[in-house]
Amino acid sequence: MIFSTLGRIAIVLSVLLVIPAVLALSLGESSWWAIATTVGISLVIGLVLMLCIKPKDKVIFAKEGLIIVSLSWIYVSAIGALPFVISGAIPNYIDAFFEMCSGFSTTGATILTGDQIDAMYLVDKGLLFWRSFTHWIGGMGVIVFLMAFETGSSDRGMHILRAEMPGPIVDKIVPRARNTAKILYLLYIGFTVAEAIALIIVGACTKLPNGEMLSWGENIFDAVVHAFGTAGTGGFSVRGISIAYYGAAYQWIITVFMILFGINFNLYYLMLLRKFRQAFGSRELWIFIAIIVVSATALSINIATAVTDLPFRDNAHDVIRHSLFQVAAFISTTGYSSIPNGYNINNFPLLSLGILFLLMFIGGCAGSTGGGLKVSRVVILCKAVQKELRRVLHPRHANAVKFEGKIIADETLHGVTSYFGLYMLLLAATFIVLCFDGGTGLSVETNITAAVSCINNIGPAYGVAASGYYMYNWLSKIVMSFAMLIGRLEIYPILLMFSPTTWIKR
Repeated sequence: MIFSTLGRIAIVLSVLLVIPAVLALSLGESSWWAIATTVGISLVIGLVLMLCIKPKDKVIFAKEGLIIVSLSWIYVSAIGALPFVISGAIPNYIDAFFEMCSGFSTTGATILTGDQIDAMYLVDKGLLFWRSFTHWIGGMGVIVFLMAFETGSSDRGMHILRAEMPGPIVDKIVPRARNTAKILYLLYIGFTVAEAIALIIVGACTKLPNGEMLSWGENIFDAVVHAFGTAGTGGFSVRGISIAYYGAAYQWIITVFMILFGINFNLYYLMLLRKFRQAFGSRELWIFIAIIVVSATALSINIATAVTDLPFRDNAHDVIRHSLFQVAAFISTTGYSSIPNGYNINNFPLLSLGILFLLMFIGGCAGSTGGGLKVSRVVILCKAVQKELRRVLHPRHANAVKFEGKIIADETLHGVTSYFGLYMLLLAATFIVLCFDGGTGLSVETNITAAVSCINNIGPAYGVAASGYYMYNWLSKIVMSFAMLIGRLEIYPILLMFSPTTWIKR
């Protein structure tokens, strides 16, 4: 059943690759044949697996669900890298694999420089489209896509849904897992279309900071790919200086949607059902918004009062816009940048850098497309610490932990604390491996923020990595690639796949 499902995933990937292939062909770009070749490779692999493997038992248990998710994400990253290698856009396969792991995991870390991205924009829009499209696919999950739109899926697929959807607890929206997946994807598509339309309208009506106007083709293309990046909270841009290339209105729209995509999608479904009291009664939602407001306010004050050479520090409106944009980009784990050309995150004051670094860990809400620990998990960790303190002071008193009006089971508390311990161990291991790298300009600050960025699926880092990850060697890139997948799938699926006991048939 594992390899039969993987065959269906391979066919789905080949179908999705047709879209950038057609785009590249219609634009007369030579890379279309590289994408078309990859379509053929993935299609052949999928057909072989589906035709040669006929599972007798189609029931998917928890173990099978975890393995299916892990292998599928490694597969789509490995095959998705081929168009870049075949076309020569990214000739080194490890670099291309890193880029695709970053794309599908919605991290947004890149080995491309700003100049390389601008050069690809002129001749390889098909590849840039595929690069951003991976964010959109990975944001909700390629297997959730399969469950939503493939007929006849077993409802034991809830094990897959739980393995692929981020957060400490994943619940069904409706009784059947397949219908849950469909509702999630329809909401996802609706928000993506809404953002793309808003960006198209703004792009057609406003001038760029350089005084020029986007052509209608560029306007539509840029709006769609940036909607993909925002929806998946990924952060790949088709411009070398990211969202700083566009005007204030463009940046405000992306800011709003970064926040919206960082919110639990279950709440949107409740709103559609007109259960507004239940939706707006979410403690996680208000904590998420409060963190954004407090952090953006702190950044605004710090930038306006600190000694810095940022060109927008003397304009209150610009300070607020850039502060809120960066806070939204970090906490939603989108990773877009609005920082003007010639500057980067390293130009921010020290306090602002510290706040943004903490936001890397928090991430979005459970059930959103954002990465990080998740707001709910951070709250539960804090409550678990509070429970232990109360137990020390009053050992005979009942110390029930509540969240969202419900008592949190000890099993859930244990799961959250165990997850955090494993998370810190993997973070430390990634950081140590990066410290063995002798790349130009690498420092402790760069390596620790790069490790945190990859595991939490953020994208940007401090130091020399603020401009990209191209200075790291092949080993570091492989380790960071798997760190990104581990972070997106929340550790257990990838680790269990490499455990020998997982493959023992009982």
